[in-house]
Amino acid sequence: MRGTSRLELHGGRPRVGRQDAPASHYFTPAPPTPVRERTIRFEDGGREYRFRTAAGVFSRGAVDRGTRLLLEAVDSAGAGTILDLGCGYGALGIVMAARAPGAQVTLVDINPRATALATANIRDNAVANAEARTGDGCAPVGDARFDLILLNPPIRAGRAVVLRLLGEACAHLAPGGRFYLVARTSQGARTLARCMGEVFGRVREVERGGGFRVYEGSDV
Repeated sequence: MRGTSRLELHGGRPRVGRQDAPASHYFTPAPPTPVRERTIRFEDGGREYRFRTAAGVFSRGAVDRGTRLLLEAVDSAGAGTILDLGCGYGALGIVMAARAPGAQVTLVDINPRATALATANIRDNAVANAEARTGDGCAPVGDARFDLILLNPPIRAGRAVVLRLLGEACAHLAPGGRFYLVARTSQGARTLARCMGEVFGRVREVERGGGFRVYEGSDV
């Protein structure tokens, strides 16, 4: 994402850096940019996916490195319910649904443009066990609990937003469930891991590469 400023989590303190357009433009219920839809391709496990993307959604030009690393790290064995929290156009949730056809996958995002794209991408990729819902954080899923919750957090939306999403994710984990977060090391991944430690019983780094780190949080 590009913006005039960005909030980075270094040592628990916000740090501002320079960008080119409004920082919150994709983490919003009303993206100000024209749609300008396009289609990108992505391969996982020998299967090719086609994703519709558009301006005003995260990483519209390609599936980002953080999401790719998260897909490498996540173990979906035994998961019956999966939540893609802040799904964008749906790449993460759709691939997880294809990998785990016996699971029910819910994709949520505050941005209605993102969830409209995710819904179209679910259909286009013939994934029957996934659905997209629009709303802030975990609000669209009510009291539901999940075996897996996945988050590529909107760092530039601000520290308070990211910490709120961590708390909501913890509250919506089923007993024995696992939460996975990916973040860029230079944008405070290790600080986020410490924040995770305040809400999850156990936190461990499960993958790193390309300037990103993946952490797993659980209640045991």
